[in-house]
Amino acid sequence: MIASSDDIIIKTIARIFVPFIQLYALYVIMHGHYSPGGGFQGGVILGASMALLLITHGYDEVKRRLPEGVVMLLGSVGVLIYAGIGLTCLLLGGNYLDYSQLSVILHVDPAHARSLGILGVELGVGFTVMAIMYSIFFDISTGGILPGDEKRNEELENNG
Repeated sequence: MIASSDDIIIKTIARIFVPFIQLYALYVIMHGHYSPGGGFQGGVILGASMALLLITHGYDEVKRRLPEGVVMLLGSVGVLIYAGIGLTCLLLGGNYLDYSQLSVILHVDPAHARSLGILGVELGVGFTVMAIMYSIFFDISTGGILPGDEKRNEELENNG
C-alpha cells in the first residue's frame, strides 16, 4: 500500500512543485491548438503531478484531495465534451468535428469557431487522459486493492 513519505524535504519540494507542474499542464492544454502539445500531453502531465502527490503524500492525502468518484467524473466529462462538440457540429449540418459549424451558436466567424472548437476538444481530451493516467498509476501502485476493501483483503490472505 502507498504510505506517506516521512521525509519533510521530499514532501515540501513536492508540495512546491505540484502547482507549477499543473499550471504547465494547463498551459500545454490551452496552447495545443496553436503549438505542439495539447490535450493528451497536458493530461499526462496533470496525471503525473497527481502521481507525484500519491508517491510523496500517500493514499489518504491524495484520496482527500481527489476522490475516486471525481476522477471517474472527470474522465467521463472529458469524453462527453469531445463527443458533445462533435455531435453539435453534426446537428448544425456539418461533419463530425467540423468546428466551423459552431460559428452559428458561438456568434463568431468560422475561423474563430474552429479555434474554440479545437480548444474545447483539447480540454475534453486533457480531462480524460489525466483521469485515466492517474487511475492506471493508482491501480498499479496499490495492486488494485484499496484500504477499504476488507473483504477482498481477507480473500487474498485466505487464498495466499
